[in-house]
Amino acid sequence: MRVLPNEGVPERKSELPPVIRDTEVAAFALVALLIICVVAVLYAAKAFFLPVTMAFVVGTMLSPAARFLEQRRIPRAVSAVLIVAAACAVAAVMIGLLASPVMEWSTRLPELGSLLKEKLHVFDRPLRLWQQLQEMLGGSEALPGESFQLPKIEWVQPTFEFLSPTFVQFLLFIATLILFIASWPDLRRALIMTFGEHESRLRTLRILNEIEEHLGGYLLMVTVINLGVGVATGIICALTGMPNPAALGALAATLNFIPIIGPVVMFAILTVVGVVAFPTLGAGFLAPVLFAGLTFLEGHFVTPVIVGRRLELNALAVFIVLAFWTWLWGPMGAFLSSPVLIVALIIKEHLLPADSPQLPPD
Repeated sequence: MRVLPNEGVPERKSELPPVIRDTEVAAFALVALLIICVVAVLYAAKAFFLPVTMAFVVGTMLSPAARFLEQRRIPRAVSAVLIVAAACAVAAVMIGLLASPVMEWSTRLPELGSLLKEKLHVFDRPLRLWQQLQEMLGGSEALPGESFQLPKIEWVQPTFEFLSPTFVQFLLFIATLILFIASWPDLRRALIMTFGEHESRLRTLRILNEIEEHLGGYLLMVTVINLGVGVATGIICALTGMPNPAALGALAATLNFIPIIGPVVMFAILTVVGVVAFPTLGAGFLAPVLFAGLTFLEGHFVTPVIVGRRLELNALAVFIVLAFWTWLWGPMGAFLSSPVLIVALIIKEHLLPADSPQLPPD
């Protein structure tokens, strides 16, 4: 009997080793190149994309307020102007509270620098030990009798360049925000009608409704929480004898809109102000320590309980997204990081629902 090749040996494809096809590699490479190109364009054209993206996100957050006014028979365009004017008025009040103490302290920078240097002499011995350790490891040798010197850093101009957008960008943001709020219903309708199938239109409608609801609720809850943090910080500063407690409270409320970075910057500001304003370091560190306790309670208990009921955000995802958008667009990118993450999670939940095929559990 002649046996044919492979006769009686069943071929089981499931046991064959996985092979990465050339088409899969090409598709992955094209997607990676597309992402790199998009990030490069967003970084290079920051002056245009930042105010426009900010206007789209803030406009979506404020759309429920415009709908509320529209239900009270106020035209949509008028509602958009009123909402933007109210937001600008609140921002002007915050700037007004901060302007006077900032100008006062900026005129006293040399005096405050000398006073801070004098207060930090308590750290001369640890710093001397650190210098000796550096010398032992082959670092630069310090001059004999040399005391601790504050680093000379040209910080004013880079800080303002980093924090403040140009006037043209601000105008672009305001104009885009007003037009976006005024035309949002038409834009929603046009986006929904782009799809031909009824199921696709219905899915798009659900995504847009959920994005608008979650972003509007996020802005409202975060604003209320941050105002509470600002009021509590002002009370802490007043009770501990810090100068300008109202201004420090307003600054805390404003910086708290930037996750992680804002509270850290506020803690550093309170530390510097406390060390300069009080004769002892213990009294100077009292307000920063109380503020750290306040932000710990707010970040670990208040915000997760209130915001987490609407949409649960993974801490690692929040940190990675925050780091990326801060690197890309600075403080405004940090403000946009959480809303962008919320939008991405909503789209992911609708396009990849929980009942779709998933990986088996470990």
